[in-house]
Amino acid sequence: MSTVETNRLVSLPKMIPVRQIFEAPTIADIEKTVKMELNKEIFRKTIKPGSRVAVGVGSRGISNIKKITAAVIKQLIEWGASPFIVPAMGSHGGGTGEGQKKVLAEFGITEESMGVPMVSTMDVVQIGTLDNGMPLYLDKEAYHSDAIVFINRVKPHTSFKGDYESGLLKMIAIGLGRHKGALAVHQHPLAEMPILLPKIAEIYLKQAPIAFGVAVLENAYDQTAQIVAVPGDEMISKDKDLLIKAKQYMPRIMPQNIDLLIVTEMGKNISGSGMDPNITGRAASKAPQKFNAPQIERLAVLGLTKETKGNACGIGVADVTTKRVFDQVDLDYTYANVITSKVLDSAKIPLVMRDDREAISVALKTCYNINLENPRVVWIKNTLELENILVSESILRDIKGNPQIKVLGEPFEITFDSDHYISTDIWRGR
Repeated sequence: MSTVETNRLVSLPKMIPVRQIFEAPTIADIEKTVKMELNKEIFRKTIKPGSRVAVGVGSRGISNIKKITAAVIKQLIEWGASPFIVPAMGSHGGGTGEGQKKVLAEFGITEESMGVPMVSTMDVVQIGTLDNGMPLYLDKEAYHSDAIVFINRVKPHTSFKGDYESGLLKMIAIGLGRHKGALAVHQHPLAEMPILLPKIAEIYLKQAPIAFGVAVLENAYDQTAQIVAVPGDEMISKDKDLLIKAKQYMPRIMPQNIDLLIVTEMGKNISGSGMDPNITGRAASKAPQKFNAPQIERLAVLGLTKETKGNACGIGVADVTTKRVFDQVDLDYTYANVITSKVLDSAKIPLVMRDDREAISVALKTCYNINLENPRVVWIKNTLELENILVSESILRDIKGNPQIKVLGEPFEITFDSDHYISTDIWRGR
């Protein structure tokens, strides 16, 4: 018998499709923009003809990363350099050279598509030590190159807050440090990262041939909003400024005071935390957090993305999930990730209910001070795609008249199949 008796299930209210409208600057011509950024004297003079240049590319699903990487490589070749690609993703891809090559291949970045070699090993060189004794490592091939350039997105981090979060400095400290470097950095609490990152970067910039970084900022629709080339000697100051701008581009869930947030899918391709805490307001790390997110009492996760390959990092912040999701979890892959990051709560398992209907019912029933006849429910596909969402009628009453929200249709009932899972793709055509 189920933990939740069928006759005691709570029904999901009718949902209404709405569109959230965000400010969204976009770049129309990626190659032209990269060329304009790099064709400045400050960058040209850092790359000598005949020099061997390491191009660091990370594991995050950056919009247009294939085009951006190709444009950077093309410019380096035009300058007479001999570029080669170095995966710069810390311990991702299973912490192996071949695994990291496969990650880049999923983004369309291969030796064949880029027309240059890819050198992917876990070999590193220790280039320094912090005052606290932490060793600093750098990819061996990158260290022995004539110049290092790298590409990374600048955005708010999912597990810590400060002047420096996800950006150029984090790519230096963790991405280019490979598996060994990532492990060394992750020995320290996440709350210390905004202080550690500039200290680490300062040593790298002195000891390694870092020429420049290419920062990518994305708008609320996961589109390329800005591409900014940053010289090595300006990286520490510029990374801070770019983060401020990136936060302005972030999407958000506009309705406030939510009883239940339903998330159709989560995964590492959506966020390093599976679900972006900047959107949900929930983080597995114990670092001090300040999120511009609504108050959410219960959170239900109904699926993992195919691309996450069973890595369920971040599921620990959910309250409820389903047996189908639990069966998709690759514990080895998930645990390897959280052990490296030391954020063990990220992999804790929420209540596992037998199907979608039961998961939603339990989430609603366990809310405090809730009007079960008219609950405040928001449903999103994932924390990346926030333009089109579903809201219950009680939420709709609050947001009507908001110029940034457009109602797309009439209230409709969510239907379940014979196994009590959502019977149709509710996001198709929305």
